[in-house]
Amino acid sequence: MSRSLRAMRQRAETWLRQGISPQRLALTLALGFAIGCIPVIGLPTAVCMVVALGLRLNIPAIQAANYAAMPLQVALIFPFMRLGGWLFSSSAHPAMNAGLLPHGSAMKLVWASGSLAGEALAAWLITAIPMVLLLTLVLTALLRRVPVLASAEAGD
Repeated sequence: MSRSLRAMRQRAETWLRQGISPQRLALTLALGFAIGCIPVIGLPTAVCMVVALGLRLNIPAIQAANYAAMPLQVALIFPFMRLGGWLFSSSAHPAMNAGLLPHGSAMKLVWASGSLAGEALAAWLITAIPMVLLLTLVLTALLRRVPVLASAEAGD
């Protein structure tokens, strides 16, 4: 193993020995990943910071999970918009049609895009809650197998 990899591993083990349990780390990673999928570009980083400070979670861990979810965030924007449109029975937004854009008012466009974002956020929220629960359970089981974390849990 190279010297830099060994140094990074030692730093990570030091951080993990500072008392974080596998359950707490799993919750942190699950929340970071779920928040990272919010279908509004730029919002997840701030939300992760607020959640981490509010729940006293590991800020670097939640932000790392947030950044890992960014490609999925971009890929899920349109599915969340469609799910939100289906949930709220608003399949077509007339102001968002390309042919009507030059003829519609700017306020109509802003209102329609805001309602699309709201519907997408509602769809995300409905899917995020079960995702956080499932990810927390799976990650807790996996993280309990990490020797450094298992010893931290034994010390709790």
